[in-house]
Amino acid sequence: MSNIKRDPAICSLLNRMPESVQNSFTEEQLVHLKIAIGARQWGRHTIDFRGVVKFFKYRYYYVLLAGRNRRDLSENEEKVAWFLQILFISLITFVVIVVLMLIIYIVKSALGINILENYSFGLWDSIIKLFE
Repeated sequence: MSNIKRDPAICSLLNRMPESVQNSFTEEQLVHLKIAIGARQWGRHTIDFRGVVKFFKYRYYYVLLAGRNRRDLSENEEKVAWFLQILFISLITFVVIVVLMLIIYIVKSALGINILENYSFGLWDSIIKLFE
């Protein structure tokens, strides 16, 4: 059996046809069928959010898909993915550090510890006013 006939999408397609029709396809035809149906085979995603927005007389669609990547990436896609991964990790690290610094500052203020005399960011005073 040829490699194209072992492809899951082609197997699924061929299994829905009579055997005489299945055997009538050439490998070239199967490759073109794979290309034609490949664009529709999104698979299942963890996040699959689709919708339509009407703007005057036009309608626009939006799609947000997210999930585990099962594709083979090209060299350029791998470089972009690596860069975005570093950017994402840096952003998350920055947010965590800022939140930790805020927590430490609030705890310091709650304990009455003043590092600089007669200077305050006013954060602790704002928090106190929220609970009054």
